[in-house]
Order: sequence, then C-alpha cells, then structure tokens
Amino acid sequence: MRQHERRTERLDAAVLAQGGRCFWCGQAFGRLVAPTVDHVVPRAKGGPSWAENEVAACRRCNGERGQRSPVEWLEECVRRGWPADAAALAAVLDRLDAAIDVHGGQRRARPYLRSQRRRLARTR
Repeated sequence: MRQHERRTERLDAAVLAQGGRCFWCGQAFGRLVAPTVDHVVPRAKGGPSWAENEVAACRRCNGERGQRSPVEWLEECVRRGWPADAAALAAVLDRLDAAIDVHGGQRRARPYLRSQRRRLARTR
C-alpha cells in the first residue's frame, strides 16, 4: 500500500471516530469544509505521522493552530467559545504515549508529550 493511501485511510478513520466534526472547533465536515490531518504533537516537535498522533481538523483550525502546542490551542478554542474537548485531547495524548511505549523511538516527542499531558492536567 502506498503512503498516500494509508494517510487517506487514517484521515477517514479519524473523521469517522470524531463523528464527522473538527476535533478543535466542532464544525461539521462537508462539501465546503474539508477535513485535514492535524498532528497533535507537531511534526516540528518530533511528533510521528501515526494514527495515534493524528486528528481530523478543518483547514481553519489546522492553519491557525500552526505550531502552537495542543494545550495552548485548546485554550484558544475555549476562549473563542468553540466546543473543544479537554477529555478528548487527554485521550489522544494518552493514546500517543502508549503507542510510543510500544513502538519506541520518538526521542524528541517524549518530553514534549509529557509536558503537554502535565499542562493539560493542570487546566482541567
């Protein structure tokens, strides 16, 4: 299977798991709002391109978030009045941490991920 096909399948699975809505703002995906892959732990911070680190986000959220940390962007979404879900973010971070324990590697992502989990625990 080619890399592009796997990426498309992961995005489709994320959209399905999220009920067809953006992970951050809750906007429904449709003809005018296309889903994009958002890496919860950004690739620039060592985040892997694994299903455990990917959520479906609308282009607006993905673009505006940029390289902001997931907890920082969650706080911004709440400030804007969007239905961002801290428990869902915690579940993604936990799932990624468990996947890293199983697969190994991700030397750069580990400390970043753990700091985000601590910061999220303080905000909840």
